[in-house]
Amino acid sequence: MPAFRQVGEKQLPQEVVFMAWSPKRDLIALANRAGEVLLHRLANFQRVWSLPPNENTGKEVTALAWRPDGKILAFGLTDTKRIILCDVEKPESLHSFSVDSSITYMHWMEVTEESSVLTSFYNAEDESNLLLPKLPALPKNYSTTAKIFSEEKSDEIMKLLGDVRLNALVLGGSCGFIEIYAYGMFKIATVTGVAGACRGLCLSSDLKSLSVITEIQDSSDSEAEIMYFQLDTSLLSSYLPEVTRMARKFTHISTLLQYIKLSLTCMCEAWEEILMQMDSRLTKFVQEKNTTTSVQDEFMQLLLWGKASLELQALLMNQLTVKGLKKLGQSIESSYSSIQKLVISHLQSGSEALLYHLSELKGMALWKQKYESLGLDASGIEEAITAVGSFILKANELLQVIDSSMKNFKAFFRWLYVAMLRMSEDHVLPELNKMTQKDITFVADFLTEHFNEAPELYNRKGKYFNVERVGQYLKDEDDDLVSPPNTEGNQWFNFLKNTTHLKESPLLFPYYPEKSLHFVKRQMEGVIDQCLKKPADVIGKSVHQAFCMSLYKTSQSEDSTPQLFKLPFLWNDKTSNIHYVLFTMLEDSISKIHILRRHTDTSRSVSNGILAVEFGNFLNNSINETSDSGCYSCLDAHFYDDETVTVVLKESMEQEGKERVLAQLPLSSVYTDEDQDRELVWDSTKRLDEQSGEIPTCTVVLENQWRVLENMKAQYVSVNGIRKVSCVLSSNLRHVRVFEMDVEDDGEAEEEEEEETTQIAAGEPDELNQSADNQDNVCGASAEELPDETEEHESSLDP
Repeated sequence: MPAFRQVGEKQLPQEVVFMAWSPKRDLIALANRAGEVLLHRLANFQRVWSLPPNENTGKEVTALAWRPDGKILAFGLTDTKRIILCDVEKPESLHSFSVDSSITYMHWMEVTEESSVLTSFYNAEDESNLLLPKLPALPKNYSTTAKIFSEEKSDEIMKLLGDVRLNALVLGGSCGFIEIYAYGMFKIATVTGVAGACRGLCLSSDLKSLSVITEIQDSSDSEAEIMYFQLDTSLLSSYLPEVTRMARKFTHISTLLQYIKLSLTCMCEAWEEILMQMDSRLTKFVQEKNTTTSVQDEFMQLLLWGKASLELQALLMNQLTVKGLKKLGQSIESSYSSIQKLVISHLQSGSEALLYHLSELKGMALWKQKYESLGLDASGIEEAITAVGSFILKANELLQVIDSSMKNFKAFFRWLYVAMLRMSEDHVLPELNKMTQKDITFVADFLTEHFNEAPELYNRKGKYFNVERVGQYLKDEDDDLVSPPNTEGNQWFNFLKNTTHLKESPLLFPYYPEKSLHFVKRQMEGVIDQCLKKPADVIGKSVHQAFCMSLYKTSQSEDSTPQLFKLPFLWNDKTSNIHYVLFTMLEDSISKIHILRRHTDTSRSVSNGILAVEFGNFLNNSINETSDSGCYSCLDAHFYDDETVTVVLKESMEQEGKERVLAQLPLSSVYTDEDQDRELVWDSTKRLDEQSGEIPTCTVVLENQWRVLENMKAQYVSVNGIRKVSCVLSSNLRHVRVFEMDVEDDGEAEEEEEEETTQIAAGEPDELNQSADNQDNVCGASAEELPDETEEHESSLDP
């Protein structure tokens, strides 16, 4: 028997629609029909965590992909058209973005190319960390603060950015939708010109070409046509150091925009509704009072003569109350100081870091020889820098408004508190009773400016007053401020207004006194987004079709098998720079496995471009005596590593209890020296399945790398050659079995194996059956004995 050791088996409560092994750890990610994403450990198939479907993100998972370092799992949701990047340590979304199409496939690759330019860039990447202060972590007492910036996880931003070496997430969707995202975050290419819904993608590690499998459905026909495209992406490989630098900068910029957005959200949460109390009480007072005197005059009389009308007295003593006034004063002070701290420490430092990275990007764009062909536009980046400058100006304006509001409210509340104590005939402390002429003038100015009745404001906001001036900056309701700052006496403002050439100077950031902070932030995001979009369009247009082949037709009424499990399967051999396509075609009622090879460099060709593989009889007669001709259909096939393909086979004999076999197919047994001259003369006018008789076929008899999958109707397999593991899924999509593929046995085990071989030679096959059965029973019960596990214990990631 081979060295496959079963290490776990499970009956799952929900049907699995996709599974993918982590490239670096013994973890497998599953997506099920209920919309859950699950992470399981290799040992006993123990569950580590699960992420339930969410109203905001989506409920229908259609694609999964691991980042090459195994720290982030990406999944696509078709109902909301969102991509979520999830932390492997715990089920938390680190980053998400929307796309224009329902995602049907995703592939995450890492660039393996090395060069002296790249190495120097990898080493110098931390330059911004030396020049810029570290971004302060957002306070964790706000509900909307994303986990990546919370205090105990302040390093998460770097986890999201990952390694400096370029990696790319390739997304494929319906109607020929293909996009490439550098570091899984920033779009560097929008590929057009491919027809059909994407069924498979593989970007070569040298970035020279992209393999695509699509399904083209003709409305008049019940069958769909499976097509293979090879797209030339040589612009990415030619400018690899430049693409890496540009993508890294863009990713920094995207992360900083998210940081600013979250800082603003925290500021909005720090602003409380209680601060609106003054406005609402005064509005009610206007509506209920019988006198013609304005509210402003009523307060002025109280200030100057110390006497209030009965109506104002009722408002202050019965509705506002002394206790309520104290509470309002405390709320305003704590709220304003929190917002002030967030503006100074977070909003300004985030904006300055953004300005730094955009200025660096502008410098890159001016190096036209290197970056012009990638679509980096200096004028667009200049506009983005200007927009960030305007945002910084608006943030500074908010600081001034907070500062003056705090002073005004302090003086106003102190005076009003004393006036109310006198009305209630309470004792007024001597230190509170002292009020200089300057204080009286200050309160009078505050009343004049803030206590004007505004009927047009009532039509807009349902209130006559806007005493509280900070909230208008933070609320994302209006583009225009309700009470913009008074610029009449500002000499610099008037000087700029009257000097035409200075007003249009590129050296001065435009200032929008009428607009809210949210409006300026949205404008900044829009301009930055626009300037970062151009390279994706330019690079996308440079991608062109180098090769196209119609493979075969598939029936739509096959079954409800999840699209993600269906062959073809794509693989990129990084050492030989070859694209492989694995697919099966039915021939004489047997599904033969076909292997299509293409060089990643579209200008070069490879020998044995397409081969069909059939399997000779390798099941020992003692195990299955009825097997004589050795015809097996291939149910599923995945590349285990560059030299080996893992296959699930089914006996094609018409008999009860057909055995399913998990086997390793070494490519060395397929591509032998004798086959060098056996090439298919391909007729491009016909589909490949119409020429199947002319495809060179090689018959392989597997020696020892196989195992019969007893008590299991195995159908699909997912493998990872780096971790030497495989997971087999049954045709009902609920029963899984996990194997360690290359188990290194110690000396004793080898001796036992030799004894076992001797026994077989002596004609004692029953003991072999017994030992195989025992091996299964030790590792896990058979499928029939396993109960349906609806509740699973979750375990920590740390072993």
